[in-house]
Amino acid sequence: MKRIAIVSSIYRYLSHAQHMGDRFLIGYPHEGKWHKPDVQVVSLYVDQKPPGDQSAERAKEFGFTVYPTIAETLRCGTDKLAVDGVVIICEHGEYPRNELGQVLYPRYEFFKACTEVFEKDGRAVPVYNDKHLSFSFTKAKWMLDEARRLKFPVLAGSSLPVTWRLPDIEIPLGSQIDEALMVGVGGSDPMDYHALEAMQCMIERRKGGETGIKSVQLLEGEAAWKAPYSQDLLIAALSRSDTPLGLTDKDGRTQDLVRTGELKRLVAKPAAYLIEHNDGLKTTLLMLNGAVKDYTFAAKVRGRGTMSTQFLLTPVPNVTYSACLVSKIEEMIVTGRAPYPAARTLIVSGMLESCLQSRQKGGEKLATPHLGVRYNAPAQSQHARR
Repeated sequence: MKRIAIVSSIYRYLSHAQHMGDRFLIGYPHEGKWHKPDVQVVSLYVDQKPPGDQSAERAKEFGFTVYPTIAETLRCGTDKLAVDGVVIICEHGEYPRNELGQVLYPRYEFFKACTEVFEKDGRAVPVYNDKHLSFSFTKAKWMLDEARRLKFPVLAGSSLPVTWRLPDIEIPLGSQIDEALMVGVGGSDPMDYHALEAMQCMIERRKGGETGIKSVQLLEGEAAWKAPYSQDLLIAALSRSDTPLGLTDKDGRTQDLVRTGELKRLVAKPAAYLIEHNDGLKTTLLMLNGAVKDYTFAAKVRGRGTMSTQFLLTPVPNVTYSACLVSKIEEMIVTGRAPYPAARTLIVSGMLESCLQSRQKGGEKLATPHLGVRYNAPAQSQHARR
């Protein structure tokens, strides 16, 4: 059985560390069965212990140790690396924000502390990094460059790419995508990241793979409604929502949010993230707080027409979509191979940072030559299907 260390910001009720860490400790539903992971949590690092901290009680119940430093956590109190995998979950906790509004989670610092142990001890193991690699593209790129140098697999990112889809669709590998649009909800920095990565996992399957980002622009308010995206794709994406608000929420009627104008009435602060890729593909993320509560996608795929779906997010506290992600982390640790490329998370980390810079500059369109990240999608679909 593989031994893993969890390196976290906090471990309390409904934190990402609790969602994922508990699944490694207790097990989780997977493909219609109860699955007990073939890994053992042997150590834990917690950066902050706010009221409600669960780390001590979990350690006592499941027989592992909470260590005061990351190095001791990876070495389990010995003088050599003593685990077969590391799970970094640095989401939630009290950390400052920068001028772009990004929370300065120390994911880079946590990752760097792990690689220092790997280098000193002469052995490296698989690492999962939750959500962004870093708020900074420069730091995020360093993380993957360091992983390549030390030759260990990395998995990273959101749970949306691996959750169920309603309907269960996948864009065929090598397709020609003419345009794509994503609808998301929630606050900037945490939730727009999820939406961007969900869209990226769909469009990366196009002919030629991902070629990098040419430019980005973030428009808000009335400018977002006037942005150059397809109204037909917006209607298609919204048609997959199970949570339309407004009149539907009030008296149960069905409604065309776009053509009736109800969408503009419901959304007080729309935001349009306009992404132009190096191969000419143009994609849009619309953050529509107040209109819906879920995440939906639509694309014009040549020869197939419009393809659309919802990324299923099951309710708290069970959030079984988190189990979908844990199954991929377990797969990497057990096999030593990442099931999909961390380059996806790298490019999304960079596009979000650049979009927020565009917002800071009043919605200016920004060239992004530094985001020339190229990669190919895995041939096999990675989202939950059973």
